[in-house]
Amino acid sequence: MNKYDVTVIGSGPGGYVAAIRCAQLGLKTALIEKYSTLGGTCLNVGCIPSKALLDSSEHFHTAKHNFDKHGIVINEPKVDLAKMMERKDEVISQTCDGVKFLMDKNKIDVIHGMGSFKDANTITVKGDKTIEIKTDKAIIATGSKPNYFPGMEPDKKRIITSTEALSLKEIPKHMIVIGGGVIGLELGSVYARLGSNVTVVEFQDTLIPTMDKTLGKELMKILKKEGFKFLFKHAVQNVKSTKTGVILDVKNKKGEIINIEGDYCLVSVGRKAYTEKLGLDNIGVNTDKAGRVEINENLQTTNPNIFAIGDVVKGAMLAHKAEEEGVFVAEFIAGQKPHINYDLIPGVVYTWPEVAAVGKTEEELKELNAEYKVGQFPIRALGRARASMDIQGVIKIISDKKTDEVLGVHMIAPRAADLIMEAVVAMEYRASAEDIARICHPHPTYSEAVKEAALSATDERPLHI
Repeated sequence: MNKYDVTVIGSGPGGYVAAIRCAQLGLKTALIEKYSTLGGTCLNVGCIPSKALLDSSEHFHTAKHNFDKHGIVINEPKVDLAKMMERKDEVISQTCDGVKFLMDKNKIDVIHGMGSFKDANTITVKGDKTIEIKTDKAIIATGSKPNYFPGMEPDKKRIITSTEALSLKEIPKHMIVIGGGVIGLELGSVYARLGSNVTVVEFQDTLIPTMDKTLGKELMKILKKEGFKFLFKHAVQNVKSTKTGVILDVKNKKGEIINIEGDYCLVSVGRKAYTEKLGLDNIGVNTDKAGRVEINENLQTTNPNIFAIGDVVKGAMLAHKAEEEGVFVAEFIAGQKPHINYDLIPGVVYTWPEVAAVGKTEEELKELNAEYKVGQFPIRALGRARASMDIQGVIKIISDKKTDEVLGVHMIAPRAADLIMEAVVAMEYRASAEDIARICHPHPTYSEAVKEAALSATDERPLHI
């Protein structure tokens, strides 16, 4: 029977990164994965394939709508969806192969099969054959799966989750998206660009409700121009699948039941922790009401030798959050004193323009009765934006009224996913808005908008508006 210092269950971004860091620190490490490929949801049916399709669809949209303005004359572009999906699959394959290479490079034993705890130091793995392994420590990194509410159960044909939306065989004429959060808007954007009519049904009164309201309002304006339709404060009661489409019973603001018909319904109402068949009862590990594994400040479960990270525990369901936790646990096991600042984990929506944020929202600061200043700068005022025809969006910086320390940065901008890191670094070092404003930013770039927003927050003196 093999004996390991650490065994990681789940090979998503949290799990495989935890395994690498454990191995780097000299710990004999095993990684258990129930599927045939490594990488978890993110690499196989999440972050990576969705970004591949987002990029492909954005290229098509640009060719169709903007090439002529750039002086590029082409025949009317057409979508070869099968080819687009083939490229997406190639990206997945290359990325998953990269994870396998890293496991081999770091001498991590990969065991394929369903892992479950027999006891705190024994894990049973049911794959082609059933084996048992011994381990001193274990890390649960089993991730999450799409959530749904009663009446909207996916049939994976017409009523679909994000997994099926990444592999459709046709471009929907009308895609109905339940939920105005990140996943629904990203996948809705893919198909809207390819020609689908997209209707978003959202129970709340705003898009991306966990982010600053400025971003939700701005994103709604942008997506409306792309043809999105939005039904806010509408509650889906039931979704029926037919041979050729779907029919939704939806309660509107007045309490009336209306019908919405489409050919696909994407159920995108969040995700839930995946802990099935782990045998948590055998080791006395508790879960909360949401089904997440309960942990302490060191990410230890109720059994101190068993840790849990990523989507399976509390906090934002983000690949990079899981990675940080994976490194944290590995270093903690090795006797180091790691640290994670959960307030400075950025969030991104990969629409176009992209949406990104870090720190406190204005709504959160109001609830805290905090005194703050706000600086904003529109993307359309940038020379770089006009040159690239990417003029939509805004950057908003919130700083403390007395100390000028940056408390939150929220942006819709071209390459916001990359721009946000300037804010993360600044906030990690507790910079003031004036600190950012006094840093020389290259011209012409999108990053100049960050400097201008900081100038605005400092003393309302942006230079270019």
